[in-house]
Amino acid sequence: MDPNNRGPEENGRDHDGFEEDGMPQRQSREPLTPDFGLQKPQQARTVQLIAGDLLLTVNPVDGSEVEPCPPGRQPEAPVRHTATERADRERAAAPSVPPGPPGPQLPLLERQELRERLVRLLARGRSVRVTGPAGSGRTALLNAVAADCADLAPDGVVRLSGHKRTATDLQYALFEAVHRAPSHRPGREELLGLIRGIGAVVVLDDLEFGGTGLDELLDATPECAFVLATTPDVAAPGPDSHLEELFLTGLGRSASIDLLEKVVERSLTEDEANWAGDLWFESEGLPLRFVQAGALLRHRDLQRDPEAFDAYGSAAPPAPEDVPAPPLPSLGEGAAPAVLLASRLSEAARETLRFAVALGGEVPHQAHLPALVGDTHADAALGELAGCGLLSPAGPRYRLAAGVVAQLEAGGYGEGVADRARTAAQHYAWWAGHPSVTSERVVAEADAMLAALAQLVPGDRAGQASVAVLLARSASPAFAAGMQWGAWEKALRMGQEGARIAGEVAEEAYFHHELGVLALCTGHLERARAELEASIGMRGALADKSGAVAGRRALALVADRSGGPLPGGRAPAGEELAAARYEEAASPPAGIPAALPLFPRQPVSAETTAVVSREDTPVRRGPAFLRGARRNLVGAGAGALLVAVLGTVVALGTTSGGEEPDSRNVTTEQSADEDDGENGFPAEEPTDGAPAKSGKPAEGTGSPGPSGQATPSADATPSAGEPDPGSTPTTDDPASGEPSTPSGPTKSATKSPTKSPTESPSSPSPSSPTPSETASESPTPTPTDTETQTQPSNSDSASGPTLDTTAEDGAA
Repeated sequence: MDPNNRGPEENGRDHDGFEEDGMPQRQSREPLTPDFGLQKPQQARTVQLIAGDLLLTVNPVDGSEVEPCPPGRQPEAPVRHTATERADRERAAAPSVPPGPPGPQLPLLERQELRERLVRLLARGRSVRVTGPAGSGRTALLNAVAADCADLAPDGVVRLSGHKRTATDLQYALFEAVHRAPSHRPGREELLGLIRGIGAVVVLDDLEFGGTGLDELLDATPECAFVLATTPDVAAPGPDSHLEELFLTGLGRSASIDLLEKVVERSLTEDEANWAGDLWFESEGLPLRFVQAGALLRHRDLQRDPEAFDAYGSAAPPAPEDVPAPPLPSLGEGAAPAVLLASRLSEAARETLRFAVALGGEVPHQAHLPALVGDTHADAALGELAGCGLLSPAGPRYRLAAGVVAQLEAGGYGEGVADRARTAAQHYAWWAGHPSVTSERVVAEADAMLAALAQLVPGDRAGQASVAVLLARSASPAFAAGMQWGAWEKALRMGQEGARIAGEVAEEAYFHHELGVLALCTGHLERARAELEASIGMRGALADKSGAVAGRRALALVADRSGGPLPGGRAPAGEELAAARYEEAASPPAGIPAALPLFPRQPVSAETTAVVSREDTPVRRGPAFLRGARRNLVGAGAGALLVAVLGTVVALGTTSGGEEPDSRNVTTEQSADEDDGENGFPAEEPTDGAPAKSGKPAEGTGSPGPSGQATPSADATPSAGEPDPGSTPTTDDPASGEPSTPSGPTKSATKSPTKSPTESPSSPSPSSPTPSETASESPTPTPTDTETQTQPSNSDSASGPTLDTTAEDGAA
């Protein structure tokens, strides 16, 4: 029986290939090749990096997380590459050789004197800036100089590309070229200290900036000798840069003709030599124009005798004299030959040119061409373009040569740019997110990806912004893991703009979060604060708890480093830190219960007791980290202090010889009332028609008790001088007399309903001083932060200890 197609006797199938319900028979629900049909979902790749003193975890799902580098995770000190390692890195950084037969080795004509002068200046430690128009042969000159200076410096020769790079990017590139520090990106100060000790000959091609940026690069590397190649439109260096200026011009007439013959690999005819002379006058002797003109002559020979060339069209034997030669290109076609050269290439090569135009001149790697073009042999198109002089190296990749993009756009190769950019973005988004693709490979294609994003954002066609968001979402974590943070920032900003245009709030929040993390790692705290707050707000609206927690953690770190509160009055060490740092639980609302008194009991005055219990004392808030992270410690200390005060009160009460009803007994619940007129407060409002008296209730009425009920009035108490037989001194009972610590200080403009001091059961004599009068006779000491936060609750007023002041009055 076939395991994939079961027999009709199973599952109610009939004999004609259909099930009982009339649907066609299905194959087995468990295929023999589950690896193709049921693939397991790939997990997100997280990478941890050390950025300065921070530990960065690149998380493509919820957003990257950053925290201080824990002990034991600090990276080792960077070490220098050996000579063998430097040679291997230089070979790996060179552009790949295009497929097909190798082209002719072109000599460096009329540059020998300039080459020797450059080597002499570099040997003396001088830096040189070589300025020449595009296509003047600057790259060929730098290659020859680099070969001559291989043994001049202790760190050898370092080749860098300044194409779309800033001064900071080049500083980190120089560090990576000399030092070996895996998964470590030093901070700014550490970087400057490391590159200051580098002694190398730095060959920097395609420099795109000058002025202060160039001065910063030179000042940071005093032990390096630079040879910089740039175009005349780049800003000049500062007056204090001490750079030698050398200008590169075109070749002479004879040298141009010699170069043309080297490209064609034969001698020129008289007509071709005259045509080359006119071309030299028109192109001002630029070597690139004669390389492209040589490609035109080779195609002309191919048209004249196709059998004389091999499959690649490289061999060029002299054509028979009886075969008429095609006409020479016009002078205009020779000066701008890109369209004419493209017409004589294969269809795959022409489609590659269209994709390169759509990407702003960036040519995808040859491994991506079959998928983009739709031809399995499209990788050979790179060799065709390089043999025609339409490509120029740019770091480890190729891009269209100078002027080729404008010529192709004029020839109609710019049509359908948006569609091709979208196709390239979709391909790169799938490729960059594949688990088998390393971050190093993604970084090598960074320029092409960023060019695709630039074409799509902002886009006026439907769906372009969403594709840009998809590409930025896939590529930005790889850029971060590959430590190309310049490309990381560009991808994040274009992705954020695309998400805003497309209305994808979740993706926009992700890009804001990543920008905040990037700003935090680079030391831009204000920018990090703004980006993280925007991300937290968006994720809070979307109920994205995990993303919001990651944002609050990063924001708490920003607040700790900036040393100030968060905008809006939120304390970074309070609610934000409590929710951000591992979602730890807050302290109980009533604080931590106070312990038994551990301090020796010392006698204190009633004024101190009144000051301790005042609720209207202004609260002076401490630093942010004390208000939040150490509030439990403050509560415990406050409870201990209050228990010590209560213990001293009990001690004084027990030594006073008993409690007299008619004496002025001051309890722990009697505090200086905020309505006391003698302390600067307005008098208490009269109750039941009785006259207002500071600190006294109306006679004949009871004062409110702890639960809101009235206490017995003064008429029900024993007469003066008669002790109450039922009154006994109270003891320090932890179960009843121990106050609870409130969770935090409060301040109210009105009288608090919880403050109801209980009067003594006897009427005070007019001659005895009231607590408010006693407290007003001496300056009131300013309470500390701990004292202002300790207020007894109403539940303790019924059982709290009392203080007998009769002995003190008699002594007075």
